[in-house]
This record gives sequence, structure tokens and C-alpha cells, in this order.
Amino acid sequence: MTPKLCKSMLLAAAGAMALMACARAQEEAAGPGPAAARAPEDEIIYFLLPDRFENANPDNDRGGFEGGRLDHGHDPTHTGFFHGGDLQGVIERLDYIQGLGATAIWLSPIFENKPVQGEGEMASAGYHGYWITDFLNVDPHIGTREDFRALVEAAHARGMKVYMDIITNHTADVIRYRECHDPEYSGPDAAGEDCAYRAIGDYPWTTRGGPDGEAINDGFLGMDGEHLTAGNFAALTDPRWAYTPYVPEGEEGVKNPAWLNDPIHYNNRGNTRFEGENSVYGDFATLDDLMTTHPRVVEGMIDIYSQWITDFRVDGFRVDTTKHVNIEFWQQFAPAILEHARAQGIEHFHIFGEVYEFDPGQLARFVNEGEVPSVLDFAFQGAARAYVADGQGARVMERFFDEDFAYEGGRATARINPTFLGNHDMGRFSQFVREADPEIPDEELLARTRLAHALMFASRGVPVIYYGDEQGFVSDRGDQGARETLFPSVQDSYVDNDLIGTDASVADENFDTAHPLYAFIAQMAAIRQAHPALRRGELVVRHSDLEGGLLAFSRFDPDTGAEYLAVFNAGEAPRQANVVVNGRSRRFEALAGDCAGEVSAAGSYPVSVPALDFVLCRAVE
Repeated sequence: MTPKLCKSMLLAAAGAMALMACARAQEEAAGPGPAAARAPEDEIIYFLLPDRFENANPDNDRGGFEGGRLDHGHDPTHTGFFHGGDLQGVIERLDYIQGLGATAIWLSPIFENKPVQGEGEMASAGYHGYWITDFLNVDPHIGTREDFRALVEAAHARGMKVYMDIITNHTADVIRYRECHDPEYSGPDAAGEDCAYRAIGDYPWTTRGGPDGEAINDGFLGMDGEHLTAGNFAALTDPRWAYTPYVPEGEEGVKNPAWLNDPIHYNNRGNTRFEGENSVYGDFATLDDLMTTHPRVVEGMIDIYSQWITDFRVDGFRVDTTKHVNIEFWQQFAPAILEHARAQGIEHFHIFGEVYEFDPGQLARFVNEGEVPSVLDFAFQGAARAYVADGQGARVMERFFDEDFAYEGGRATARINPTFLGNHDMGRFSQFVREADPEIPDEELLARTRLAHALMFASRGVPVIYYGDEQGFVSDRGDQGARETLFPSVQDSYVDNDLIGTDASVADENFDTAHPLYAFIAQMAAIRQAHPALRRGELVVRHSDLEGGLLAFSRFDPDTGAEYLAVFNAGEAPRQANVVVNGRSRRFEALAGDCAGEVSAAGSYPVSVPALDFVLCRAVE
């Protein structure tokens, strides 16, 4: 951290952050070491959508496509179209990202997408990256493979890691079904435009159109785990078990690699309802659902993403829609990718899956059974939101921490789960606070948002900062509503948002390193990086109110055993308490807030925490 940045942080920070924290953060270890040597729990991740971050090259805004917005997908006045950000913009803002304290950048998918999907009011563009056609190329709206190489090399030169967001569950919406989409189809099994899911029991793989239909795929034994072999799938040659898939004229070879163009590699059962069987075998919002039980698909996905590691030496993958893929796929994919990364000399390659569940047991299944090293910690997000935004008692956090045992490896595994407060799908944390109290004063909204970030940085897990949160963005809703630009926007529903901690709007450029949230997050990042206990230490809950807002937990230095005590007050009145500490911890110093110098008695430490604030204290003997 530079003295200039530290000074700006001190001028902008408020509440709990004592002046000594910044100085101490510079005096002690500058961080956990070079990127190649850092374990996953040593990272601080900054998550961004390249299209919405910075536009350094307006020449690629339309991706080289001719025609209008429904051809090229660029329309910065619409929340669902390309706005112009690109990989070169990320490169040019690396100072900004690193100044925030981030050590790793997570990019939404950079692969080439179908520019526009849907019709009429439902039309939108693949600016987010999740509608892939070419899995081996960079989307021309955001740059080229060489631009991506330059970004990875520039980040690595700074000691920063780059995580790619990848998809194995689906491709862009290319495949159509005669029964739904062909206006000339008049068969008795014609379906509505919603293409409702057709279950395996009603439409088995071995008949066409139902159990009494024409026999197809003779000898195919189904998709139970014991049958996921090349020999069994050799008998699966006719994809017409539930619907009659076809590829529209002109799109026959649009996907890359070429094997992705064959409908036999897709489940072809209609749209998922996100429950039970259809959650795995159904089309995700009309996207073509890959048959991830098929050995060719497994092999193909391993080959695709191994190639990105070989070509660019990226440091990890965030895996989209992990819960919508059969568990046997992950049992093969994750170990193979980790083995390939190690063979490339990337020892700490990190994989974290997106399992959109708030139950730690559901999250843990993909670690314990699926062999995915870690998962995005939706359970942390749910507990932190309940505690800080919704006003539930602090006990909700203790219950959350208690469930770390659900993971194989227990708390050690939980420590590498990326934790977050909001994202591009659900929305921003500040939005949740305002939803809980639409009349909340700006000062309280800022305080609660700051408190939630302090909780994330002091807790176990790997903190993820969602771009724009550090600039006080407050979204109207999730999904498209929470994907504003940091470069000046002309989108009406973004521009009219009332940001916190600033007089700026989304119509302005928002890369303000003096913003109070930017400064606060940078300061928390510096403290976390300076103290291994906050990255790797055991977490022991010391106190949690059943209904009130006081929460206290200790973290312990993994080498010295020194105790760090974090105490949070999500209530609207100051709190005093005597908190249990280790009997060896007698004297304390403050890393943040006002900390008493000594225990009041062996094992009992007095704390005083202002409303909507926190203290972070370190035992020194």
C-alpha cells in the first residue's frame, strides 16, 4: 500500500477504523506472498463483468457485426445489451483494482457468445458471457485472445491472479424443437412455445414420444452411474426421445468445437423448472442443455478448459450452474482439471462452483461427493444478509459457522469457499438493506454496507468484492438491474439510482479511490493481508445475541496461536459486554476501533462497540 493511498483511506474512512490500522498494515507483512505461492484462502477476489467495467476501445463495441442492435447486440440504453466495456479496459484499470486490495480478478465469461437471443421485448444480448457459441475464442465485443493474454500477463506481473468464469452445463440457444418452434408442425404432440420439460419416465431414451412410441436407441441402458460408459452411449444415436430437435438453417456449424453442433450431445427435454430431475436434464431458460452424462461431453469439456490453462496459464475457474450438472461429471472434471493445472506448474489452481443454495448441506454435496474443491458460499451471503440487512439476531451467524462441519475437511474446506455479499444475479447488498427498510437514511445505509464488508473480511472464507459496491452502487433489482457500468452510463434506470457515500451518479465515471467504501474496503484488505489469522486462522464464536445484534468471534494465528477478537454490533444502540477470550490472552491492541488494553479478568475481555460498527482487537501477550 502506498503512503498516498493510505492517506486517502484515512481521510475517507469513518466509524470503527482507527488511524493506527493503516500504519500497522504498512509496517507488517505486505501480503501473503507472490501469486504462484499463494493458497486460495490468501486471496481477495474482485468480480467484474468486462462489458460493464471500462470501455477502453470503442472500436469493438459492436463486435465487428453489421446491422442494427438485434444483429450486433450493442445498445447502452438497454440493461440487457452490450454497453461497450472490454478487456483492454480491465488492463487500464489494474491500478484501481489492486489499490482496492484485490489479489485476484474473477471475470464473467469471456467466450464468444451468440450476440442476441429472444424476440421482441424478450430480446437481449450475450454481454454477460453465458450464451457461448465458440468455447475456444474470446467474444469480439470485449476483445481478442491476445487481449486476454495481455490481461493475464499484466495481472501476473503485479502478483495478481486471474479466475475465469466457465460453463459446462449449456451453450447458447441454437437447437430448436419441432413440437415447439416449427410453425408447420401439426403432430398430436405439439407443445406450446414454453417447451415444457418432458420427464424421463414419460419419455424414455429408448422410444420416440413416450413409452408406446417407436423404438429407438436399442440397447441403451440409461444414465444411472453404472452406465456412464462409452460402450453404453454408443447405442444412443437418435435424439428424438422427448422432442424432435433441429438446428435452424445457417446455424449448423455455429458452435466450436465441432462436436457441440450435434444434437445427440444434448438432453433435448425442454425447459427446466429448477427442481428435481429437470434441474439437471432440462434446458436452463431455453439454453441448449448439454448431456453431461455423455462421455464425449465430459472428455470435450475437460479438453476445452485444459486448453485455456495451457494457453493462458490462468489461476482458477468459477464454474457456472454447478448444481444443474450431474454429480458424476464433477467427479471426473474437477480432478482432471486440477491435475492438468499442476502439470503446467500451477500448484494452487482454484475451482469454486456456483451452487445456488443457502443450505450448507446442499453446498457441501458438491465438495464431498462431486470433488469440486470449494463452492461459492451462498450460505454466508444468506446469513450476513439476515444479520446485517434484515435485522435478525446475531445467532444466525453462529449457526452458519457451526455448519462448517458439513464439508469434507470441515473448517479447513470452509476457509477456501469464496464468500460474498451480493452478485450479478441476486443484486447488491446495499439493495437488500434498502429493501429491508425503504426509508433508511443514507448514513445508516452506508454504515450497514460497511459493516457487512467488515464481517466478510474478518470471517473465514475468501472475500469477493462485486464491482461497483466499492463505489456505493445501489441497484433497483438483481440480474440486469445490478450490472451497471463504472464508465459513464446513459441507461435511464441506472442513472437515476441514488448512490451511497457520494454525490456522483452512474452517469459519471466511478473510479473514485477516495470514495468512503473504496477506502474502507482497501483498509480492511490491508489488515487481512497483514495478519494470517484473518486468512487461515481457526474461527471460534465467543458470543451471539439470540435476538440482538452483538456478535463476537476469535481468529487464531496459525503459527503463533495469537488471538484476534472481532466484535460486531448490527444494532442501532451502542453495546458493552464482557466477551470470553483465551486465558492466555491478557493484553490487546486495536486494529480497528477502540479496544481495551487489558482483560478485566483472565478469560474475560470488556468491549464497547458503537451502533452499526465493529472493533478488531489483537492479543499481544
